[in-house]
Amino acid sequence: MDTPTTLQAQKPRGLYSRQELTRLINPRSIAIIGASATPGSFGYRSVENTGFGYSGKVYPINPKHVEILGHKCYASIEDLPEAPDCVVLSVAREQVLPLVERCAKLGVGGAVIYSSGFAETGNDEGIAQERRLAAVARESGMRILGPNCIGIMNFVNRVGMTFQPGLNELPMITGPIGLVVQSGALGFIIAQGMQRGLGFSYNVAPGNSCDVDVCDLINFLIDDDTTKAIACVLEGIRDGRRLVDAARRALAAGKPLVVYKMGNNDLSRRTALSHTGTLAGSLAAYQAAFDRTGVVAVDDFEAVLETVAFFAVAGKPSAQGVGVMSASGGAAVMAADKAEQVGLLLPPLAPQTSAKLREKMPVFGSSANPCDITAASLQDMTMYGHCIRAFAEDPSFAAVVVPMMSAHAPSTVERAEFLCKLAGALSKPVCIVWLNEWYQGPGSEVYDHSRELSIFRSIKRCLKTLKAWIDYHEQREKLLSPPASRITGKDCATRAKAILSQCAPGQTLSERASKQLLAAYGIRVTREKLATTDDNVVKIAEEIGYPVALKAESEAITHKTEAGVVQLHLKNAEEVRNAFNAIHNAAARFPGKPKLNGVLVQEMIIGGVEVMVGTRQDSQFGPLIVCGLGGVLVEIFRDTACALAPVEKERALAMLKSLKGYPLLTGFRGSKPVNIDLLADTICRISELAADLGAKIAEMDVNPIIAGDARVIAVDALAVVGNHEEQ
Repeated sequence: MDTPTTLQAQKPRGLYSRQELTRLINPRSIAIIGASATPGSFGYRSVENTGFGYSGKVYPINPKHVEILGHKCYASIEDLPEAPDCVVLSVAREQVLPLVERCAKLGVGGAVIYSSGFAETGNDEGIAQERRLAAVARESGMRILGPNCIGIMNFVNRVGMTFQPGLNELPMITGPIGLVVQSGALGFIIAQGMQRGLGFSYNVAPGNSCDVDVCDLINFLIDDDTTKAIACVLEGIRDGRRLVDAARRALAAGKPLVVYKMGNNDLSRRTALSHTGTLAGSLAAYQAAFDRTGVVAVDDFEAVLETVAFFAVAGKPSAQGVGVMSASGGAAVMAADKAEQVGLLLPPLAPQTSAKLREKMPVFGSSANPCDITAASLQDMTMYGHCIRAFAEDPSFAAVVVPMMSAHAPSTVERAEFLCKLAGALSKPVCIVWLNEWYQGPGSEVYDHSRELSIFRSIKRCLKTLKAWIDYHEQREKLLSPPASRITGKDCATRAKAILSQCAPGQTLSERASKQLLAAYGIRVTREKLATTDDNVVKIAEEIGYPVALKAESEAITHKTEAGVVQLHLKNAEEVRNAFNAIHNAAARFPGKPKLNGVLVQEMIIGGVEVMVGTRQDSQFGPLIVCGLGGVLVEIFRDTACALAPVEKERALAMLKSLKGYPLLTGFRGSKPVNIDLLADTICRISELAADLGAKIAEMDVNPIIAGDARVIAVDALAVVGNHEEQ
């Protein structure tokens, strides 16, 4: 389970609106406290970075100077002729809190705090000071970015509220890409894509996020007219449900949100905690949230800019497939391999497309998809244009991918100019894949600066982006649809809560009590009864009917099979009596000699496929539902699907179909297929249980569920009680 950060005790709040953040991010006046005349200092760069055509007022504050970089200098924030919209604090940590309180008292709209040494250090003083900053923001309405942040780069209004060196070297191209990157250094790396002709609206780094955080900044960009797509590099957040809200707003607005999530293993999570004072969290929970809200998740930092740049200019795809047209047979084969890896459809050519290709293409070329138009095309640009146009007109293709190998002037420059012009006349995206290791070779700069086509430097990244683009638009309407009606009624939750009302927080429920929760939601469980003596154990077994299973019932023994307190396939009274005694003997050898409530006599379920369904209360995103193959297979193969609870039938079916072991459920080598619809129904019911009970259930494993062709039965279950208070 995730561990809350020291600041996570703050009450959940809604997203800040664009209006609430306007004075901070789009200020009409800026004051820099700690402004300096020393070149290279943070205070100097902060004044310098306001000088790219900003039309607002700039007020350097430093009692030692009369003027800095042509701006009149003031002795204090109180000496200014007005309360500025935004104040940048380039001062030592010890000065931050008193200055922030003075700014709030004067009615300043927002504050950017560079200083570090707050909650990210983990020391009590830093934590207390950051808590006080958050309180000042909350009480005054003055929005705070930071502390421990690099600041704001506003390319719409051509102003930087940042100490970032090198900002003055950027060509300041305003464009459709908005950046929210927790690491300021990584954000600037992406923004340097301007040197390749890419345009940005904003680049904001929230640092420790004592007030304004990633979710608020995404929400700001959603309502920004210049921004068409948003890239977010994320280490962790304190409240995942606010991220879900922001992502849903982005989906509804048609502004794709591309996210690279870092901090996905134990070492990197510890690094993230010390770096930003936020929680990295569970990758599975983040992925479940991304799936539910249409977030475009990328696996590599190198994919962030290429992906968001494509999404910012690409419209809605007109088909489910992609065409690849290459002048190299090897590149065509490579594209086919990578398309299969990422699950992207490369449909066969339509007859009319093949006919058009044959008009110009050499007879020794490959008229297929991927298509090899041969190196002869390098000497005949009209052939290139004819073939690309034919691909773009194929009704099965949403986009055309053109791998580009050669880089030698002047021909590759001329070809690049020709293809850019051609792409502007086509109705479908053209994606150039620059495969040459000469990254800035002749022609690359033409593609980089083109507004007519997209350039990638990896075939796999290109094809993954196209797959994500097609999937995004295919799923968007479904994700925005109203949720399906529940399977279970409200009375189910009432019955389940009554069971939990007798339990203590943190208590591990017995198998029998855990199954009572499942039964409250209409989930079929095994017939069973508790036996306390070797006489009534036989009687109960005969009532249930052989064969039976015997299991020790004790809250102290959670993994019963490993403890040797499970006996299966018992066919008669003698076997039952012997098994009863064996279980007691095994329990007596168990560390701590736990008390047994008795021995559970249970009907033995024969046949079917073992499936596991589990829930857990994630500290950021709330209840999650997980499913996979059951028994020990789930631990060995880790073949699971995860989603935010609750899930509707369609999503439950999709979760099952995503499993590598799904063929075992559909009938493998002559075995009977299981009732997939009934199994999906069971997953939905368990997910509704998790959603209804919320924090009252910390986690629950239903393993195994035996799924057959006519029935789905929960054979074993374990639930851990969470907090009784609703979150």
